[in-house]
Amino acid sequence: MSMEESLLLPKKRSELEGRERLVLTRDVFTQEAKKLAYIAGPMVVTITSLYLLLVISNMMVGHLGELALSSAAISISFCNVTGMSLLNGLASALETLCGQAYGAQQYQKVGHQTYGAMFSLVLVASLVSLVWINVEKVLILIGQDPIIAHEAGRFTLWTVPTLFAYAIFQPLSRYLQIQSLTIPMLASSVVTLLLHIPLCWFLVFKSGLENVGGALAISISNWLNVIFLLLYMKYSSACAKTRVPVSMEMFHGIGEFFRFAIPSAVMICLQWWAYEIVVLLSGLLSNPQLETSVLSVCLTTTSTLYSIPYGIGAAVSTRVSNELGAGRPQAARIAVYTVMILAIIEVIIVSGTLFGTRDIFGYSFSNEKEVVDYVSNMTPLVCLSVILDGLQVVLSGVARGCGWQHIGAYVNLAAFYLCGVPVAAILGLWLQLKARGLWIGIQVGAILQTVLLSLITSCTNWEKQASDARERIFEKRYSVESVLEQ
Repeated sequence: MSMEESLLLPKKRSELEGRERLVLTRDVFTQEAKKLAYIAGPMVVTITSLYLLLVISNMMVGHLGELALSSAAISISFCNVTGMSLLNGLASALETLCGQAYGAQQYQKVGHQTYGAMFSLVLVASLVSLVWINVEKVLILIGQDPIIAHEAGRFTLWTVPTLFAYAIFQPLSRYLQIQSLTIPMLASSVVTLLLHIPLCWFLVFKSGLENVGGALAISISNWLNVIFLLLYMKYSSACAKTRVPVSMEMFHGIGEFFRFAIPSAVMICLQWWAYEIVVLLSGLLSNPQLETSVLSVCLTTTSTLYSIPYGIGAAVSTRVSNELGAGRPQAARIAVYTVMILAIIEVIIVSGTLFGTRDIFGYSFSNEKEVVDYVSNMTPLVCLSVILDGLQVVLSGVARGCGWQHIGAYVNLAAFYLCGVPVAAILGLWLQLKARGLWIGIQVGAILQTVLLSLITSCTNWEKQASDARERIFEKRYSVESVLEQ
C-alpha cells in the first residue's frame, strides 16, 4: 500500500475524532436540507408513481364489486408478504455496500455489487414464484374464504412476471439512488404510470379479463419501467464511473452481499409482514369481505403516503452511507439531525391533510357507502399510523446507511411480533373490535419500534461508524490485491 493510499484509511478512531466538529447552524441545516431534498424529492415521486400502479389497479378492480376488491387485496397482501418485501429487503443491503463504496470512490465495486445482487434476486424470485403459482391452495389451507381464495389465486398467477421485474428493479434503483441519480428514476416512473392508467382501464373493463386484467397491467408496467432504467444505465454518461462489463467479478461480492442482505431483509420484512398479517387476519372476521376491504383501503392509504417519508429515508440513507464511506462522520451526524426535523414537519402536514378529508377519500376505492363510512371512522387511527411511519422509516434509513440492519431486525421482531401482532389479534378477534382492534394493535407495535430506533440512533458513535466503513472497504481491497500480487 502506498503512502497516499494509506492516508485514505483511518486506522485509529482518534484520526476521525480529531477532525473539525460540525455544528447544526441555520446555514448548515439549509445546505444539508438542499442535499437531502435533491435526492428525496424525485424519490418520493418515483416511489409514489410505482406504488400507484398497485393502487390504480386496486381501485379499478374494486369498482367490479366487493369480491373483486377483497380478492385483489388478499392477493396483493400475499405477494407483498412472500415476494416484494423479501426482494426489497435483500436489495437494501446495497444502500450500505454500494453507498459506502461510492463515498469512498470505489466505483467499480458499485457496479459489480449491483450485478451480483441482480443475479441473486432473480434466483430468489424463481423460488418464490413456485409459491405464487399455488397461492389458492395456500390461502385455503390457512383458513381464507374459498371463493376469495380462488379469485386471489387467479390474480396472483398473472402477477408472477412482476416478481422478476422487481428482482431487477430493486438493485437497479439502489445503484442509481446511491449516486444521487434520482431524476432518471422519476422520469421513468412517471412515464410508466401515465401508460399504466389507460392500459389498466382497457384490460379491466374492455378486454374481458376483468380483475386479472389489473394484475396483467401491473406486470406489463413494471417491466416497462425496468427496461427504461436499464437503457439509461447502459447508455448514460452519468453512469460511466460505475458502469462495468458483466463478468465473473460480480460473483466475488455475493457472500458479502448476503451478509448484509439477510439482516436487511429480516428488518424490512418483519415490519412489512406485520401489516400484511393484519389484513390476512381480517379474513377470519365475520363479514370478511367488508372487513378485508376496509383494511385494504386503510393499508393502501398508509402505504401510498408512506412513499413520502420513505423517499426522505432513502435520501438520508444515501447521505449517511456516502459520508461514512468518505470518512466524514460529523457530516453524517448533521444529515441525521436535519432529516429528523424535515420528517417531523412532513408528518404534521400529511396527517393533518388526511384527517381533514376523512369523509371523502374512501370513495376513491369503493362506491359502497358501508365501506366509505367505515373508512371514515378508521381515519384517526390511520393518521396515527402516518405519524409513526413518517418517523420510523427515516430512522430505518439511517440504519441502512450505517449498516446496522441486524439491530433493526431485533427491534422489529420485538416491536411487532412480541407486542404489535399479539395485541392486534387479541383486540380484533378475541375482544371483537374487528378492523379497529387489529389496527390499534399494530400501532402499539409501531410506537415501540419508533421509540427503540430513536434511542439507538441517539446513541450512535459516528466516528466509529466511519472508521468501520473505511476499514471494511479498503482493507478488504488491499488484502485481495496482496494475494493477487503473490
